[in-house]
Amino acid sequence: MKKLKNEAELVKKAVEIGEKYAMNRGYKGFSATNAAKDKIESLYRLLVSDKLIHPLAVDSEDQVHMKHKLALWIAKQLPENHPLLK
Repeated sequence: MKKLKNEAELVKKAVEIGEKYAMNRGYKGFSATNAAKDKIESLYRLLVSDKLIHPLAVDSEDQVHMKHKLALWIAKQLPENHPLLK
């Protein structure tokens, strides 16, 4: 797994956009007490169930790989000239 440039910021952006996507899909939203790891796992599973990203292998389903998948997903959604992609 090759680490992306600005991966931490991409993950934050993915969570932000993913929350909006989840709410549009009918999810109630996350509360302020939800941990970041719970948000990441929930968004990852939602995107996999909607077939927007490919699922990870069962033996590599951990936070590091889920964050990487979310970062890859959002990197493909952003315009080419977005500051996070430079």
